[in-house]
Amino acid sequence: MTVRIGTAGWAIPRPVAPGFPAAGSILARYAQVFTAVEINSSFFRSHRRETYERWAASTPPGFSFSVKLPRTITHEARLEPCEGPLARFLNEVAGLGGKLGPILIQLPPSLRFEATGEAFIRGWRDRHSGPTVIEPRHPTWFEPQVEELLARSEVTRVAADPAVVPGAAEPGGWLGLTYTRLHGSPVMYASPYTDAALEAVAARLGARPGEAWCMFDNTRSGAAAADALRLLSRCKPGNLASTALETTADHASLRPRILGAIDDRPD
Repeated sequence: MTVRIGTAGWAIPRPVAPGFPAAGSILARYAQVFTAVEINSSFFRSHRRETYERWAASTPPGFSFSVKLPRTITHEARLEPCEGPLARFLNEVAGLGGKLGPILIQLPPSLRFEATGEAFIRGWRDRHSGPTVIEPRHPTWFEPQVEELLARSEVTRVAADPAVVPGAAEPGGWLGLTYTRLHGSPVMYASPYTDAALEAVAARLGARPGEAWCMFDNTRSGAAAADALRLLSRCKPGNLASTALETTADHASLRPRILGAIDDRPD
């Protein structure tokens, strides 16, 4: 069991800054506390391969990035064949090297599972052999035949909160990897999570076999980093993924600072 906890992007809001090292770039500081990050900016714009290489070099061995597929593929082309943009994206993210984790495919709520979606999933492994997670938001993607297709294709269905359709809160598809996205509740992208909610998340992560990712996307009000720190403190250390920094004295001294930076008042 390996649990990776992080946020969408690597911002360090001022209230939790004491839980991070003071020196270095924001990404380098972030990567001394968390072992993963979700790159969402790739959804909106292209990044040069050299940029991904620089980001990878800023983080220690054992750190991992998930990267969101561009909206030109998911929302504009709506998974219709677009080999040029897809090839360009995969070439760019290859700059992360061994630190490239899951590709995140988030679909628009209006996109039904039809022939185009089925063809995309069936052909995905011809394009990319690495871990892949998909966040569909239309009820047609939650039918048994789709679950079977995702499992055969080794594509993990995201467990999302809030769940936009019944079943979306639980992981699906291929379960060799689980990937949880916490968008904030009751206000999506903004609300922090309660202590009770984080306790429940920690329990679920601890019960999953294989590798489990949990990414906080409630970044609008700066709650993501604080929630991720609070969840980190609730997970069993033996379950957490580690980086090369874990064995150093400097990194070991971070844990008391992390706990001291968390506003952990009762609900």
